[in-house]
Amino acid sequence: MQEANRLKRLPLYLFTIIDELKKRAREKGVDVIDFGMGSPDMPAPPHVIEALCKAAHVTENHRYSRTDGDVEKRLRRAIANWYKGRFGVVLDPETEVLPLIGSKEGIAHLSLAFLNNDDIALVPNPAYPVHFNGVIMAGGILYNIPIVPEKGFLPDLESIPKEVVKMAKLMFLSYPHNPTGAVCDISFFEKVVKWAHGKNIIIASDLTYSDIVYDGYKAHSFLEVKGSREFGIEFHTLSKSYNMAGWRIGFVVGNAEILKTLNKTKSYLDFGIFRAVQEAAIAALEGPQDFVTDMVKLYKQRRDVLVDGLNAIGWKTEKPKATFYVWTRIPHKYSALTALEFVTLMVDEVGVAVAPGTGFGEYGEGWVRFALVENEERIKKGLSQLKKLLDAKV
Repeated sequence: MQEANRLKRLPLYLFTIIDELKKRAREKGVDVIDFGMGSPDMPAPPHVIEALCKAAHVTENHRYSRTDGDVEKRLRRAIANWYKGRFGVVLDPETEVLPLIGSKEGIAHLSLAFLNNDDIALVPNPAYPVHFNGVIMAGGILYNIPIVPEKGFLPDLESIPKEVVKMAKLMFLSYPHNPTGAVCDISFFEKVVKWAHGKNIIIASDLTYSDIVYDGYKAHSFLEVKGSREFGIEFHTLSKSYNMAGWRIGFVVGNAEILKTLNKTKSYLDFGIFRAVQEAAIAALEGPQDFVTDMVKLYKQRRDVLVDGLNAIGWKTEKPKATFYVWTRIPHKYSALTALEFVTLMVDEVGVAVAPGTGFGEYGEGWVRFALVENEERIKKGLSQLKKLLDAKV
């Protein structure tokens, strides 16, 4: 049976290849130090787990979720209250808040909800893969905007051709940024709002890493900017802030009409979120936030150990101000290799796994991404292994 043509349009999913490389190494007895996938290695807060367990014993919670249910209403209110407390953004929980089965699901369905075959989506590249894969799956036209370190990994909006802008219906932003760890200040979002005014383009901000920030940096919401809600929405998730990646719970907020269409699309494709998970999400958003603060301190320690260690062994790397990723160029010694070739070499030769930059789009070539999901002891072990690779004769 032939798979759909839309699947053939998708770029190669490099993480599948990396997983196979890791599997092969482990079968040989190698203890792989895995910095590849951004999957938190720590558990969710105890009170959140308790809320899940308690709710799972309630028979009613095992039925289909429904929009007008008590749990569902309380979750939307909890999200709205969290946004107000975190960013000063006031939302109507009934029309401007939509819970999701993880933000990835919502981002993919946004393209499906709005893109026709001749509609363009503007995607800064490199990017979180679903930003561009969702566009391709929906049958839209992908326009990559290269983002480079010389410009702080921010898209140059004025460089987009006018004829492309006329056909564009959707634009993704993501700051703090995955995979680069780049950040922006509120003035950048103000510039985007001014640029987008009157263009009939949906601006979709992915704010997944707003809580994981360092060195005094504070992340802003796109919706803080006056006029942004005329065409803007913002995605968030509990995966990273509360270590609930496998729980699949996120949300999108902002323009009510956009969310109405997205919700319509989802209504044909899913039955909502397990209510016990919704109760746990409420506990996370409304409960004590010192867990998040402590977790960020731990990530900062890991960041410092890794980046200082990389620089010490001759791999020049800068410290990110946000996210739990470290984005760095392939060492000059191995610069003739592609990102995938270098990552393969790392796994095969020294048992250290990272993500190739091209897993995040063509403009990620020449870079790799470390995820800070190993403890300090294993980070140091990984650095020791990498030193062997950098010291080896080629």
